Amino acid sequence: MENNLPPPKKEFPRKLILIAGGILLLIILLILAFTLFRPKGSEQAGEIVWWGLWEDNSAIQPLIDEYQAKNPKINIKYVRQSKEDYRERLTNSLAKGQGPDIFRFHNSWASMFTKELDKMPASVYSASDFAQKFYPVMVSDLTYGASIVGLPLMYDGITLYINEEIFEKSGKSVPSTWNELRQIARELTIKDERNTITQAGVALGRTENVDHWPEILGLMMLQNGVDLTKPTGKLAEDALEFFTLFSKDDGVWDTTLPSSTVAFAAGKTAMYFGPSWRAFEIRQQNPNLKFKTVPLPQLPKTEANEIDVTYASYWAEGVWTRSTKKAAAWDFLKFLSQKESLEKLYNNSSKQRMFGEIYPMTDMESLLSTHPIAGSVVNQAKYAQSWYLQSRTWDGPTGINTQINKYFEDAINAVNQGKTPDKALEPVADGVSQVLSQYGIRIR
Repeated sequence: MENNLPPPKKEFPRKLILIAGGILLLIILLILAFTLFRPKGSEQAGEIVWWGLWEDNSAIQPLIDEYQAKNPKINIKYVRQSKEDYRERLTNSLAKGQGPDIFRFHNSWASMFTKELDKMPASVYSASDFAQKFYPVMVSDLTYGASIVGLPLMYDGITLYINEEIFEKSGKSVPSTWNELRQIARELTIKDERNTITQAGVALGRTENVDHWPEILGLMMLQNGVDLTKPTGKLAEDALEFFTLFSKDDGVWDTTLPSSTVAFAAGKTAMYFGPSWRAFEIRQQNPNLKFKTVPLPQLPKTEANEIDVTYASYWAEGVWTRSTKKAAAWDFLKFLSQKESLEKLYNNSSKQRMFGEIYPMTDMESLLSTHPIAGSVVNQAKYAQSWYLQSRTWDGPTGINTQINKYFEDAINAVNQGKTPDKALEPVADGVSQVLSQYGIRIR
């Protein structure tokens, strides 16, 4: 009988199965090893766009070149932005999904960009490392919830400029308290026969021509223990009243004078408040002016007021949360924030102007502590506080700074026009509450 059954199937050799499985396992292990141990930042090759503001390409590019040499698959494109309408342009770019991978933002803007700012990975700086390396005000400003959302490469804040020639000629000492400053300002103010100010003791008391009045008023209020989210009550009233006294009662400054920066640069003002970067304008306007900065005046020390308070205004770098190269962007920022990189950036910038960006790290304070301009700023950084009263951030008409400033500006103007401080502050509290709630900021 003929056998029509199909031939038996041959079994696939067991040895080949084992070899194939081994090869597959080896491939998986190699992929895992490559993922875990490849250099940080190299996993996301491509172009990283960085929007900056102040630094020229010539100061930034050497550091970019250094980083790219170590990470050849990454290309950093630095785009220096115009300060005009910067916040609005940045907001619109992010909203369209066309934002830069890295962007600079003001320390008071974190609440406006919470949905766009990526959380800093612990591999860059853990919360404890960040708190140890950077100034306390930066920890406060750049912490959202339990996460850090920005990395500062610089620091700045309001400080007191003095005309050295006026002080030397008069034999006056630098004031250390506000009462001393007020007395010296009156003594150094000179008026002609028509009662016109020809030399101002200090630029204070007005909003029309006092540059950085928001920071100065914020400083006075914080030193006086005011809760700026609820700017009412005697402490707030006293600070507001004191700010206006210099013009309203003492007559050391008035609306006939040019802006405070211009007046100081012209050698016609003994004392002036401004951030460190104003020194560049002053030097440009008057290369022969002899000036320096000194520590901010404080309130007399009491049991309730034992520590100094200064006022910060600086910029930080953020990583866009929708960037496709977040890990590489953070790795680049970590590289920039290293001490060696910050020193190189400072030296590069110093070739173009009087000095570079003031260092943001506590262990670098001594490098600038004796500098005639940056010294007073960096030496006071450890005492700094900050709030939304900030000038020249170019945040646009709907920005948090512009809106907050307007309420306090109206209050100052009202007091100068004869209204009592308590009445002038009544609409401010409601206005501040509305602006803060607009950006999801809770009032305690």
